[in-house]
Order: sequence, then C-alpha cells, then structure tokens
Amino acid sequence: MRFINPKTDYAFKKIFGSAQSKNILISFLNALVYDGNSTIQDLEIINPNLPPQLEGLKDTYLDVKAQLNDGTFVIVEMQVLNVQSFGKRVLFNAAKTYAFQLQRGQGYRFLKPVIALTLTDFEMFPGQNQLISRFVYREKSEGWHYPENEMELVFVELPKFTKELDELETLTDKWIYFMKFARSLTSIPDNMDDIAELNQAFEIANQAGLTLEELEEVERREMFIYDQQGAIALGLEQGLEQGLQQGLEQGLEQGLEQGKRDVARNLLGQLNDEAIAQATGLSFEEIAALRQEMND
Repeated sequence: MRFINPKTDYAFKKIFGSAQSKNILISFLNALVYDGNSTIQDLEIINPNLPPQLEGLKDTYLDVKAQLNDGTFVIVEMQVLNVQSFGKRVLFNAAKTYAFQLQRGQGYRFLKPVIALTLTDFEMFPGQNQLISRFVYREKSEGWHYPENEMELVFVELPKFTKELDELETLTDKWIYFMKFARSLTSIPDNMDDIAELNQAFEIANQAGLTLEELEEVERREMFIYDQQGAIALGLEQGLEQGLQQGLEQGLEQGLEQGKRDVARNLLGQLNDEAIAQATGLSFEEIAALRQEMND
C-alpha cells in the first residue's frame, strides 16, 4: 500500500476538499484549530477560489474553504515552498475572505469571523519553538483582545513536529503525523486505525484507488516541488562556489562575503528576507540594499 503526498496541493484538496471529505475536514480542523475538542459539529465545503470583486484586485486561490455551523469561515492552505512575501499573502487571503462576504446593501452586522489555517513545510517563524501559532488582534501595550476580534491566523509548522509514531497521543498529533509522513508509510499505523476520519483520509490517499490520470497529476505536482527545491539548492551551491573562487583570487575573507551576497542575489526572487538572512548570514539592511540594487 502506498499513499500520495498530502502536502501537494492536488492531494490536499482531494483529501480535505472533495465531496466525500466533510467528516475528514471536521476532524482535521477540530484537531488543529480547536486542540482536538469536538467544537465543530457541521460545516459546508465551498468553492475555495475568490475571484476579484473589484477591478484590478488579485484573484485568490485557496486549497480548502468551508463555513462552519456557527457561520465562521475557515480557509486552509498547505504551503511547501517558502516564497517571497508568503506571510503577506496569508494576511491578504484572510482579509479578502472577511471583506467580500457582504452583498451589495448588506450591513456590517452580517460579517462572520474568518480563521486562516496555514500548514507550512518550512519554519515560518525561525527561533520560535511552538508547533502551532495563533495570531489575533490585541491592544499593543496591555494585550487585551479587540472587541470585534473576527480574524484569526493559525500556523502549523511541520518541521517543528518531532514525535515518533509510538509517541502519538492526541488527535492533533495523529493528523500532523499524517500530513508529514503519510507519503512514506506502507500501511495505516495501528495507533491511528481507531479514528474513522483518518482511515477515510488514508483511503482517499491510497494510490490503488486513483486513476492513471490522477496519479500522473500527483507526480507532476511532486516533480514541480522537487524542481523548485533543487533550484534553491543549486542557487546556494553556485553562489558559494563563485564566492569561494573569488576568495582564492582576492582573499578568503572578501570572497566569502561576496559569496554570501551572490547567494542572496540568487534567492531574492524565491525567499523572503528572513529566510535569506538565515541562509547567508547577511543582515536585513544588506539584503534590502541588494533588492534596491536589483531594482535600479
């Protein structure tokens, strides 16, 4: 038994956003948004794409969108690559989902809360230890909540999940393990077999149940991810090699600094400033200067 990778957008939408996914999505959201509590009793999976309602506004393409039984909207996105300005994209999608609920003539009282759940296959917040992070509006100096606190951002950083299979205890643990490791499993683990919704997710992800066209689509999505990751790795390698060569010619210290800048230039269009700083050791000011140089 082999399973498709739930971290690819095609597989993620098939598992959590298709017609038969309602109970799966309820269990998944209860696990990641509500700490495993059975808070969500019912929901409706709706079209995740948000076309612009104003001329010139960007289209929004989400992985999964649902409205809960209390009216709350939940938008879900699985992101594998740490692309530039990804954090702003999350905020944009949440704000757009909140703003464009209203039809012409409707009052603001009809607005419903929005929760944006984002799973990342990279560290979104380096230096912070928590696996699941939640952001809401608070008063800056004293921390009390804004009265109409109707937008919440929830992030799950998969690299920060380090539990082994025999250490899984909670529903949250098991869903995150599924997301991170399902592609490498050959059977449904015994300690996950008692959860009906997880079994359903494994059944949908089972390659044996897919058509040839579906398998080809999954492979194309995985190859795209591998190609992008390879491009980033190649950029690092080429930049370091060029810098080291210059170091031999002009002095080791100068060459290493040049190598860092060359790596950063190769990554400007692919990663955000925080990720580039982490990869190269350059300061945010140095990276900003390189961006300005590239734009001149």
